[in-house]
Amino acid sequence: MTSSRKRSRSTRRKPGLRRLFVIVGALCAFALVIAAWFTLSPARLDPAAAEAAVERSGKLLDAHNASAARAAALAAVRADPGNAQAHFTLARAMLALDDGVGAEAELQRAIDAGYKPKQVAHLRAHALLLQGEEEKALAEAGRADPANRAYALRIRARALAALGKWPEAFAAVDAAVRTAPRDADLWADAGRLKLEAGDVLGAIRASEQAVKLDAGNLDALVLRGEMVRSQFGLVAALPWFEAALKRDPEDFGALIEYAATLGDAGRTVESLAATRRALAARPGSAQALYLQAVIAARAGNADLARGLIGRAGSGLAQIPAALLLGGALDIEAMDYEQAMEKLKPLVANQPMNLAARKLLAVALLRTDSARNAIDLLRPVIERGDADSYSLTLAARGLERIGDRTAAAQLLDRAVWPARGDASAFSADDSTAVLAADADQRPGDPGAGVPLIRALIGQGDKAGALAEAQDLARRHPGAPAAHLIVGDTLMLTNRFADAASAYRSAADLRFDEPAMLRLVEALDRADRRADAANVLALFLSQNPVNAAALRLSGAWQLAAGDYEAAIATFELLRDRIGDGDAALNADLSVAYAGADEFDAAEDFGEAAYALAPGNPVIADAYGWALYRKGDTQAAVELLQKAVLLAPGHAGLRWHLAQVYADLGRKPEARAQAQAALADPRFTDRAAAAAMAAQS
Repeated sequence: MTSSRKRSRSTRRKPGLRRLFVIVGALCAFALVIAAWFTLSPARLDPAAAEAAVERSGKLLDAHNASAARAAALAAVRADPGNAQAHFTLARAMLALDDGVGAEAELQRAIDAGYKPKQVAHLRAHALLLQGEEEKALAEAGRADPANRAYALRIRARALAALGKWPEAFAAVDAAVRTAPRDADLWADAGRLKLEAGDVLGAIRASEQAVKLDAGNLDALVLRGEMVRSQFGLVAALPWFEAALKRDPEDFGALIEYAATLGDAGRTVESLAATRRALAARPGSAQALYLQAVIAARAGNADLARGLIGRAGSGLAQIPAALLLGGALDIEAMDYEQAMEKLKPLVANQPMNLAARKLLAVALLRTDSARNAIDLLRPVIERGDADSYSLTLAARGLERIGDRTAAAQLLDRAVWPARGDASAFSADDSTAVLAADADQRPGDPGAGVPLIRALIGQGDKAGALAEAQDLARRHPGAPAAHLIVGDTLMLTNRFADAASAYRSAADLRFDEPAMLRLVEALDRADRRADAANVLALFLSQNPVNAAALRLSGAWQLAAGDYEAAIATFELLRDRIGDGDAALNADLSVAYAGADEFDAAEDFGEAAYALAPGNPVIADAYGWALYRKGDTQAAVELLQKAVLLAPGHAGLRWHLAQVYADLGRKPEARAQAQAALADPRFTDRAAAAAMAAQS
């Protein structure tokens, strides 16, 4: 009975609850309508606030803080959606931040609110260009109001350059300069175009003029930073990027350049912080994710690096270094198909990228494509200075196809302690084809380089030198032109003249290739002090550059400055890890020279485990054991080293000293005499004394 009454009351309550819910829902809907009406009603608009925000945005744009200017312009648009100037200013801010799609939409809203199409044609051309619509950008620039002629010519020049029409592009730049000679934005654009065309000297001068005209121009500061980095080094460039970021702390371009420069200078924590700021400014940026992947890879976290590369996705196709890193990480993860997808287009676009060739060859070898790997490596292994890794890779490929004789010859070259002289990278096309290509591209300094290399490959050194010198005369601002002159002079043993050509290149772009060439030329011209100064200057600006550290350490070893060599090689080991056999051997020699025999033995053993067939490494391990007192074990390794490289005087001299210590005087004399037979052997007095002993 009671249960029945409860059910009855419950049944009676339900209609009342439903009515209550309906009433509450209706009241909520009414409240939302009222709120929306008040929000959207003209009475709620604030034209005065919009005008103030527009003015604030304009001042921020003048101060080169486009990020804050965009925020202020957005506030203006929200305060008064019908304010044409608000939309126009917002479009300008978006263009400064490379947002072409957003800028085009805001320009249309500005037109809808009262602007005439002709008044915004120069900006619409810019927006179309940012979207990759070069032809449309050219057409729109042609409709620009005469008052905006300089801006329209800037966009025309950039569009023509993007289409590969360089003479027309520079004609547009020249016309723009005549129209507005004191426009810093124009000079920054001109510098960027000159840099893309290979005229580094022209880019340097344009960047100098841009910051001279407007010391706070953000684009000019970033370009100047890039040019200082190229011309002087990493450390010198940092203040320019920092100055740009003081103007706009959220500017993506400045953050990316700053992060990359910090990373290359070894300032990892600061570099990572800058990449995070860049990702906040532009979420999902492939460039920022790539830089984070580089940091992770340098720290030995390959899984994280590969994950970051994967997150970056197709955006990496425009970053060659990212494809190289991604390919290396894929190979490490044994994902060879993915590696080849990245590396094949990279090698096709950069045929002289030896690192990419070697990585692609590894992937091909591990997918049973030995013949393709050999063909890929052939231009490398045919050089006299081919590195041991390339030679070994090609040898493994030859073994796979059954050509063991050729494989053995390459392996013999791979274990030889010294490389031969450098030769030209072989050309894929005939000289006639390359000459025709160069004639069709008279404004491109890079077009003549393959022809010169082909002439060198055919043995026509005089013809190559004449072509190279003509190229340098026509393109004095192109580092590549001066480098090819130096390369040609080196082949004719004119080392002092080559050093002069390399210095001209280094004055424009003081990067690793220019530094290494200049140091070698000065050294071979018997100007070791000048060479050392060049190396020291480069290291002061690029303190963790692997090639410079390796060369500096080798010179410190040769000079007997073992403590300095240890510091240099340990810094290099921090940079590249423990898997480099040559570096471990150098550390073994340095620690042995500093009388730290346990460390010398450890590094010698590590080097020998990695490359037991290399005579220099066997010698380093044996010498470390000898210095520690294990003479018997040492002599076996030193004998092996001499057996592998009987023509190497230094290895014979080490063995001679151990034989003498063991009382094996005839054998010691024989090894000393063999060392003296090499005119390049330097420790002649001690060897001559040993050879003269009865």
